[in-house]
Amino acid sequence: MSIIGVIIIGILAGFIAGYIVKGTGFGWIINLILGIAGSLLGSWLFSFIGIDFENGILGTLISATVGAIIIIFVVNYFKR
Repeated sequence: MSIIGVIIIGILAGFIAGYIVKGTGFGWIINLILGIAGSLLGSWLFSFIGIDFENGILGTLISATVGAIIIIFVVNYFKR
């Protein structure tokens, strides 16, 4: 996937993660930025455990959303 595709998937993942982690998010702009970082973390994490979403946009979105949720929780933990 191109870098533009990764950014778009990351933004969508941050948007979804912001709704899932409602109440502990950082606002929609920061959630979108964390979603981009989460897409990288999610793709690395899923490939590390052996799940590969090479060609599917939905799978990539799921892994990016999981990564964004993890990053939001970690950042929220250190924010306290």
